[in-house]
Amino acid sequence: MAAIVPTAPFNAAHRPGKKTNIALWTVQIVLTLFFIIASSAPKLLGAHAAVESFDTIGWGQWFRYFTGVVELAGGIGLLVPRLTGPAAVGLAITTVCAALTQIFLLGAPALAPFPLVLAVVFVWIAWQRRDSIIAARELLAR
Repeated sequence: MAAIVPTAPFNAAHRPGKKTNIALWTVQIVLTLFFIIASSAPKLLGAHAAVESFDTIGWGQWFRYFTGVVELAGGIGLLVPRLTGPAAVGLAITTVCAALTQIFLLGAPALAPFPLVLAVVFVWIAWQRRDSIIAARELLAR
């Protein structure tokens, strides 16, 4: 079995330029605020609309709490440099699942483009912050 040789967690070859980095941090902060305040908080605090939506989905209220925790963790992860890439990947998956839920379980396909646009933004963030994904993968491989 080959030994894994860890590389520097933040390889300069993968770092975005200064303007891109500023744009990334701006988008990450805005998305963090959105996911903590507008998305996870209503789910975790039991807002009527969130409770009704998850009743319609039919997977039980535990799934509302689970989704709220995933969104909260992802939002916080966007602000932690070593977690930014993995958080963006997780939120990209979450938003694609949200779009599929809108289409197939909630019968509201007109609402699906917003989470899909967010997924594209998260994929961009994950690509730009791929050094943190590589570092996390190496850490898990140890």
